[in-house]
Amino acid sequence: MQNSDRSIHSIAARCGMTEHTIRYYERVGLIQPVRRERNGHRRYSDQDEEWLNLLKSMRATQMPIRELRRYAALQGAGDNRAEAQRKILERHRAALESRIAHLQDARALLTHKLDAFPKLGEPESDVASGASSAD
Repeated sequence: MQNSDRSIHSIAARCGMTEHTIRYYERVGLIQPVRRERNGHRRYSDQDEEWLNLLKSMRATQMPIRELRRYAALQGAGDNRAEAQRKILERHRAALESRIAHLQDARALLTHKLDAFPKLGEPESDVASGASSAD
């Protein structure tokens, strides 16, 4: 049986999001309208939580909202939805892998620069200060 008795406050805490973000995702169509109690309070299920965790992960990797909306729109689509969703995720993975490679290059350069600085408490070397031995 699926739990569908979580409040927006509870689901936000469980997913590491703000309530505002969840409402925004619902407003822009990333979340299907959720079940509501008679008083209008939203109630979230395990499936909703799983979907929110996917959205959070994709946003953390800078997947654009428009791509997430395309992916979400395919949730209820026909037979071709899985292939279309797969293509969206494959494109995003390729972009992410490229960004990771660039970040690794930047980290290597930064590490090289930091290694050229003297350690605290050690005398400054000519290499780190930029002085040449001919000075």
